Amino acid sequence: MISLSSQRRATCIAMLAAVLAVCAGAAFAQNRGPGFRVIALAEEKSIHRPFVDAAKIWLEKEAAADNFSIDYIQNTEKIDAEFLSQYRLFLQLDYPPYMWTAKAEQAFENYIEEGKGGWIGFHHATLLGEFDGYPMWKWFSDFMGGIRFKDYIAKFASAKVNVEDKGHPVMQGLGSSFEIEREEWYTYDKSARANVHVLASVDESTYTPDSPLKMGDHPVVWTNEHVKARNVYIFMGHRPEHFQNEAFTKLFHNSILWAAGR
Repeated sequence: MISLSSQRRATCIAMLAAVLAVCAGAAFAQNRGPGFRVIALAEEKSIHRPFVDAAKIWLEKEAAADNFSIDYIQNTEKIDAEFLSQYRLFLQLDYPPYMWTAKAEQAFENYIEEGKGGWIGFHHATLLGEFDGYPMWKWFSDFMGGIRFKDYIAKFASAKVNVEDKGHPVMQGLGSSFEIEREEWYTYDKSARANVHVLASVDESTYTPDSPLKMGDHPVVWTNEHVKARNVYIFMGHRPEHFQNEAFTKLFHNSILWAAGR
């Protein structure tokens, strides 16, 4: 027969073991490190600085919730193959497809073509053409569907964005459409549709106020399936208020997890 003291001793030992297991689990969770690393590129002196500042606040919370870490750079000086090898995801948060060093261009092209990491680009990533004394980066134009920047709605317009591929992981939870307030919708010399997989397009008939700058077929979220890297271009990215829009943050959240292979 087991004595009462023996029973108490066994109970205490079991309770202590349970407490130690919980503590060890918590310590492991704290010390295991991030699930993946993200590098975000954003210009230091950009008109989109308020958007970037709001993005950093949102990304800090997102990183904690989804177990990733994020570093920031303001130019492409550090970018080479070794630098990019540290990161599973590249965020072109606010940087155009020019002003890159030749070394950075080559490393980025390889990163995308060989699927060494994922990519999400916003807004300025399709400012394609000859700007600020820099030539067109032909590879990047092809990556974005062979387009060239043409014009933009300088006074801004709100509009409805139609989801075209509801089954794609990036568009999960967004329904058939969502609203974007006051954005400076770009127009291009042609639609990227022939060369990319369109996930969403803006309904130009819903521009408020109306604008004569219309493309007809106007994709605004897409992925290029001709490269190995998971990639998403999201046109919207001018105003910090987008981070108060649940549809926009859902789109960004989905894109991070999908492009990073989660």
